[in-house]
Amino acid sequence: MSCGESSVVIVGGGTMGGDIALLFALGGWNIYIVEPVLEQRKTLPTRIRHKLQELCAEDVLDRFMLKQSLEDVPWDGIDIVVECVIEDLPVKQKLFNKLVTYSPANIPLTSNSSGFPISWIGEGLVTQQRMLGLHFFMPAHIIPLVEIVSSAETDPSITQHVTEIMKLLGKRPVHVKRDIPGFLANRLQHALIREAISLVEKGIATPEDIDTAVQYGFGFRYAAAGPLLQKDLSGLDILCTVATSIYPDLCNDKVPSAYLTDKVASGHTGMKSMKGFYDWDRKRISSESARYEETLKEVLDILK
Repeated sequence: MSCGESSVVIVGGGTMGGDIALLFALGGWNIYIVEPVLEQRKTLPTRIRHKLQELCAEDVLDRFMLKQSLEDVPWDGIDIVVECVIEDLPVKQKLFNKLVTYSPANIPLTSNSSGFPISWIGEGLVTQQRMLGLHFFMPAHIIPLVEIVSSAETDPSITQHVTEIMKLLGKRPVHVKRDIPGFLANRLQHALIREAISLVEKGIATPEDIDTAVQYGFGFRYAAAGPLLQKDLSGLDILCTVATSIYPDLCNDKVPSAYLTDKVASGHTGMKSMKGFYDWDRKRISSESARYEETLKEVLDILK
């Protein structure tokens, strides 16, 4: 199967859905984006065109086809489905229940959920053997990693097929063999974030100093070597000795901290509300977002 002959259905035209669509289009695929919300359908073409201009890839614009519902898709020519709807389990379950009816019997049905196991989404469905988690990271067309998450019911040949598709699209897939909540990268990330928030809450460090410690310390090294390889480089004996004194003092809260929940309750949700761990204004949001994406592209060039 060559990418140029292939078609994908992406259900959900938000930020992630649009960026995943870009990835497939840049790989030569035809894209059907299903977006039932009128406002999203109105803004999506402009968002896609703007990003294609940034990538100097406007020649793939004609590969995008926007549809209002699953019923409008020409299903006979579809090779894979990627679900990108809101992070709401009943909504995802309802969608995959409908896909039982519409999708061809042999194609992979995947979910970009960042936390729900695919076995929860597909519970009771006859399509479980061809269902996978396919978790991208923002911005999905730049970050190389994609997690391919199997349930106990997933056919290994489907997993391998989706892995090969991702490789053809230039991604670095990892296989998560058990669909535990949070999968692989988000579990690691949340362990770090939980400790970072705890340090701020206890007054031990500011958000600025924590971000600096990660970005210019061990985070800097992670572009060259992941945490386990890095510890092989530095020595497991040192790791074991230091862990003995640090582990008992680490945050092990079972729920989000009061510091975090109070911010959310107050509407301080980050850039979109102009206040989070930092204070924001429109100018700073624009410059920081541009710097962030440009830095990611530079790191990607290094890794390549």
